[in-house]
Amino acid sequence: MSLTRSHEDFAALIQNAREFIDNEAIPREDLRAAHDGAAMEQVTRLLRDMAVERGLTSPRRAVADGGLGLSWEECCTYLEVAGRSYLGPGALQCAAPGQPDIAALDQLASPAQRQRYLEPLIRGDLRSTFAMTEPTPGVGSDPRMLSTRATRSGDGWVLNGHKWFASAAGRADFAIVVARSDAGVTWFLVDTSNPGFQVVRDVPSMDPFDFGGHAEIKLVNCAVGPESLVGEEGKGLEYAQLRLEGARLFHCMRLVGLSSRAMDVAQDYVAQRESHGARLSEHQMVQAMVANAHIDLYASRLMTLDTARRLDRGESIRHESSMTKVFVSEAVNRVADSAVQMTGALGISEDVPLSMILRTLRPFRIYDGASEVHRAAIAKRAFRHRLHA
Repeated sequence: MSLTRSHEDFAALIQNAREFIDNEAIPREDLRAAHDGAAMEQVTRLLRDMAVERGLTSPRRAVADGGLGLSWEECCTYLEVAGRSYLGPGALQCAAPGQPDIAALDQLASPAQRQRYLEPLIRGDLRSTFAMTEPTPGVGSDPRMLSTRATRSGDGWVLNGHKWFASAAGRADFAIVVARSDAGVTWFLVDTSNPGFQVVRDVPSMDPFDFGGHAEIKLVNCAVGPESLVGEEGKGLEYAQLRLEGARLFHCMRLVGLSSRAMDVAQDYVAQRESHGARLSEHQMVQAMVANAHIDLYASRLMTLDTARRLDRGESIRHESSMTKVFVSEAVNRVADSAVQMTGALGISEDVPLSMILRTLRPFRIYDGASEVHRAAIAKRAFRHRLHA
């Protein structure tokens, strides 16, 4: 917990956030707006203004800069509340990809980059995207397959490559582009207005409320100056790991909230619905699903909290964040799937948000590293530790 915020002040903040999500964000959800980026943008901007008026804003931004200055541990509670509504993270300024981009640039940006990109991004005046993933045979889970090239031209570079699944690129003002230079994997800041930066399309996907979509991008003789280089040339993989560790944790926090809400909806339903002479909540098969869901949620919260505390202590969380991401991404899917099963035909309809929640949660087993890739990395680290023990 923060050393400067009392328990009572933090409890009041969480209550404020919970009331905002329950009374303002959730009532403005409209399942008919699925995949409608313009409608989602409009309602999110409205909610963001309302949230700021209530003192609810960017959780990790310093208080002196207009944020809440929350520790990672405190974020576990705040983001779970925000995540109860798919409108919540955008309204409370803790949505991806902006949040992990801010966290990375806060450590890596030059003074000029801070002024040009980071500060407007923090204020919400600019929006970002992270362009790393490429179509086959380019980079996916294996960073060695990165094919986008950065070639020296004078004191700058020319970028050429093909990216896709760049989240929120359809509404972004600039991109963090990952490319391979002579020195190795390198990051560049590229304005989306650059004539060499071409958004080809938004790739249709199953997640219904992902703001800005997942764009396919082509970089065609995209010229950038020396000021576009982020950090040091050749250290892009190290920077990507820095960005991903916090991003995974924030995803876990938010999606625990969304899956918890799904179970709340399902429990309310089975407590009223009768079948075979008894309420569904009295059937042991239903009770088992509820019990398993709460076990998954409890374990997810504890793993996320432990990893957050390690991050607050300045420890490397590479191993722990991988394990947490794998477990939580699979656990929240089990919880939401059980919620749909408990509510039967209603659960797969769009009269209630359960099917939308399930579709929102499913991609997390792929985002920020597929479960299988993480498991392989976890096992390799475990064997290395055993060999050196």
